[in-house]
Amino acid sequence: MAADIAGEDTGRRRQASGTQHIPPVTTVFVEGDVPDQLAEMSQDEAALAALGYKQEFKREFSAWTTFAVSFAVMGLLPSIATTMWYGLGYAGPAANTWGWLLSVVFILCVAASMAELASSMPTSGGLYYAAAVLAGPKYGPFAAWITGWSNWFVQVTGAPSVDYGCAAMILAAASIMNPDYVPTNYQTFLLTVLIMVIHGCISSMPTLWIANFNSVGTVINILCLLITIVVIPAAAMSEPKFQPNEFAWGIQNGTDWPDGVAVLMSFLAIIWTMSGYDASFHLAEECSNAAIATPRSIVMTAGSGSILGFVLNVLIAYTIQDVAAVMDSDLGQPWAAYLIQVLPQNVALAVLALTIVCAFSMGQGCMVAASRVCFAYARDDCFGAASTVLKRVNRHTLTPVNAVWFNTSIGVLLLLLIFGGAAIDAIFSIGAIAAYVAFTVPIFIKVVFVGSRFRRGPWHLGPLSMPSGVAACAFVVVMLPILCFPSVRGGDLTLEDMNWTCLVYGAPMFLVIIWFFVDAHKWFKGPKINIAHHMLYGEMIDGIESSSDSKTSDIERGSAKKVPL
Repeated sequence: MAADIAGEDTGRRRQASGTQHIPPVTTVFVEGDVPDQLAEMSQDEAALAALGYKQEFKREFSAWTTFAVSFAVMGLLPSIATTMWYGLGYAGPAANTWGWLLSVVFILCVAASMAELASSMPTSGGLYYAAAVLAGPKYGPFAAWITGWSNWFVQVTGAPSVDYGCAAMILAAASIMNPDYVPTNYQTFLLTVLIMVIHGCISSMPTLWIANFNSVGTVINILCLLITIVVIPAAAMSEPKFQPNEFAWGIQNGTDWPDGVAVLMSFLAIIWTMSGYDASFHLAEECSNAAIATPRSIVMTAGSGSILGFVLNVLIAYTIQDVAAVMDSDLGQPWAAYLIQVLPQNVALAVLALTIVCAFSMGQGCMVAASRVCFAYARDDCFGAASTVLKRVNRHTLTPVNAVWFNTSIGVLLLLLIFGGAAIDAIFSIGAIAAYVAFTVPIFIKVVFVGSRFRRGPWHLGPLSMPSGVAACAFVVVMLPILCFPSVRGGDLTLEDMNWTCLVYGAPMFLVIIWFFVDAHKWFKGPKINIAHHMLYGEMIDGIESSSDSKTSDIERGSAKKVPL
């Protein structure tokens, strides 16, 4: 990993702005790439202004607290617990061992390539903004539209899916305590809604409060994960419960597909688990020294998640006694059934309680990240007429409260899928597909169309940038159709066993694309700047309204020469 300090750019900024004492800014400016009023701005404000936005949030997130939110959103322990259906259920222990190792290699390529984008363009819009800039004036609006909506779909389904898993574990614990109790869909729905409302209230608090809450939550997440990693093998060593290598690294195909396809299908659990690292990108405008801290947080989250996740998954593979019994348990929650299978009941309940606490913290992180994404897109009028309300920042908390409750409302509506049986599984598949579509669109554009013209930030991959981007794109292209496969096929396929991802994700995306070509292309021009700057192509800026009262720059009038990406 290489880090560049743009000393020469600082000198050019001083000369261009006519000031003598300008603090260095941790971003990359090229000749003439100078925001207005630079001398009056902090380092982070000037870096953000170069991207076309004025500072609206307080920068009260540090590198650690940004990582805290990102790690909380990833939520290794509750994520692995919630998605055992799709890992162990599809491919058996192999999904937890060599399947995890194989997939995280490519996932780390996606994360590293995203970190480069975050260093170059640290805004709340994140991937959406990057897609618009990299695609250029002609295709930028459409690239931003696809990336933005796909990313919002995964964000708005994040909290409902996590909170649904949290509620299922709470009710499973109740079933363990009282074997006669069988949770109903209605009870699961109401408990999940209650958890979401609590998260909405916390996410409406001031930034510093949210940062502190998530810092505590991340510490709890790490401690609970470490305790679980210690408790499971300790219990297994008390009796000869460890499975042989042939079992732990072997495939137990739970699908109607060949073994290789079953393993690829099991990547759904890994991809969904390892999709929270982008939260750091969306908090960039609230983070100090964002061009360095944000990419570091992304890589730290993905790296630590890969290692700790592998350790926990290996423990599960070596200690689980009967995969089929765990999947078919009357508890309705594989993690709870697994704990009961390998631990004494009281110890199993204690570990399950730790997992529930982690899931609550994870759902909170998802809610915070989703609200920032919603705000960023509303700021650019992606939501049409509703954008006026969604882009308002509460004057008391200085947080996007309207966006928080809009996402909460949509999440509650999605939870009605609980009453549709297997349809609720689609919100997990969306979390994988929509996330990696949004992650990869700007990376694909950078690799295929921009290449060496990409304007790097102070954190970058150096010569590994292109190989990492190619590997990331290839992985996602292969996985997109695989993640839409049902576990059964042919005459065994019923409506209950159908994979509804194509419909739940594909139908809204199809409508969004139709909306763009029928109407939105007339008024949506990509990121809508609110301060005069010199970052984007002149053609892209031309025609976009700026809410800044400062003097219109040459590039905004369309008369400036193109600058390289």
